[in-house]
Amino acid sequence: MAEQNSLERLIGRDKTITSFMLVLMTALTAAYTIFGVGMPMSALDMTISMSGPTSQMPMMMKPMWTINYTIMVFLMWWIMMVAMMLPSAAPTILLYTALIRKANKAENIKKMIMVFTLGYLITWAFFSLLATLLQSGLEAKEWMSPMMMTLTNDILIAITLIIAGFYQLTPIKYACLEKCRNPASFLAENRNMGGNVALKMGLKHGVYCLGCCWFLMGLLFVGGIMNLYWILGLTIFVALEKLAPKGQTIAKVAGLLAGMMGVYQLAITIST
Repeated sequence: MAEQNSLERLIGRDKTITSFMLVLMTALTAAYTIFGVGMPMSALDMTISMSGPTSQMPMMMKPMWTINYTIMVFLMWWIMMVAMMLPSAAPTILLYTALIRKANKAENIKKMIMVFTLGYLITWAFFSLLATLLQSGLEAKEWMSPMMMTLTNDILIAITLIIAGFYQLTPIKYACLEKCRNPASFLAENRNMGGNVALKMGLKHGVYCLGCCWFLMGLLFVGGIMNLYWILGLTIFVALEKLAPKGQTIAKVAGLLAGMMGVYQLAITIST
């Protein structure tokens, strides 16, 4: 009994430390996103500008896609993804922390948690790279405002909404969402993955999370990549569909609404 109580205290301490590190990482990445370190305009300034009259928007030079600027855009995307996705991934990371302690791997617990989290974030780095390349291509086609970082082509906006809404209703979305909503089942199924198990499990969990949310994150192109209202709204929505008791229903309803908005937008665009 004493040994069990001691183990429970150690698990509680480990989860407290892990929770603190996740909160700290989320706070730092959120601050980076809000203040747009290295970008021509911060997300805060851009959100204020987009909310006010067009005449009050600051004049900016069109950014050149140099290597340095491309790296900064990639970091913007990746750090923003960290800030948006870590809160909903926290239950899985905390449960993994407890499982490591129960498996008597205390000597490696900090390293394994860090490696697991890194594996998860690597998948979002891959998404961020693709998003950066897509942003560059859209700006080159003049289908996206380089200053406001939002789509300017109404048909493309409508198509994006329709596809995002349809994806919310697909079996692959449902399957990936189920893995994210059931961390205990995921960890139990993948705890025997051979060498570098922490990295492999982190990567696999990240792939499921990416499969669940990649098109939702693509909606940032519609609302504005650095629009804080959209960033916060999508963060809350992702947390709800992964953590709320009726998360699957929320996901489907949102998909239907997004699809309807896209069809309406497409109809208005074609008729004018």
